[in-house]
Amino acid sequence: MKYIGMPMGMWTLFGRSFERNLLTGFGLDRDSAKAVAAKAKPRYKEIIAGLPEFEKGDRFKMNIAGCALLAAFVLNMPKRPDVRRLTAYYSDSMMTPAMKWFCRKSGKSKFTKKDISSMKATERLRAADRNPYSWNMVFYPYPDGSGYEARFTACGICTLMRELELYDLVPAMCRLDHTMAEAGGTSDFVREYTLASGGPYCDCGYKKKRKGNGRKRK
Repeated sequence: MKYIGMPMGMWTLFGRSFERNLLTGFGLDRDSAKAVAAKAKPRYKEIIAGLPEFEKGDRFKMNIAGCALLAAFVLNMPKRPDVRRLTAYYSDSMMTPAMKWFCRKSGKSKFTKKDISSMKATERLRAADRNPYSWNMVFYPYPDGSGYEARFTACGICTLMRELELYDLVPAMCRLDHTMAEAGGTSDFVREYTLASGGPYCDCGYKKKRKGNGRKRK
């Protein structure tokens, strides 16, 4: 995969955030955080260069770049983090003001005809059949019309993190699905299984928020 383009944009958008949160998330001083970031950038480029190009229409290229970014920092931290602390670190680093804006914008189009059409197109693509760093997904609309589930049977993050010997840390990334759905403001995220925790698949369920949710009763 070429670094020029979206992967470079990911570093530009999130690199400073990942560096800054080394201070609050792991107690590093500024010089140590800068040293980690300085080593992480070329490692990130190296990981990206080892990935194949994604097919046109594959919506998960950003997901694998985010995984590569986190992995590059983890591989250069002075101490391997545990899942609990890494979960908070990844969420804090990814949920920048720009990302929160993106989630709100995406939330407005959730459950629209365009959104449903995009989900069905992803189901048909089955990109992981040809690219082990992508995803295969099955689309399940809820019979009662309350939303839908995206069920993943192949996960590019699992593939890459296993190769980098970081597979035990994958659950730290899974939690971001909840956080992004919450930031979107139009759906409640529900999940029973993840591949990383030994489940048969990763289920990403999105239920429409009822009007008035969160309002205080008089």
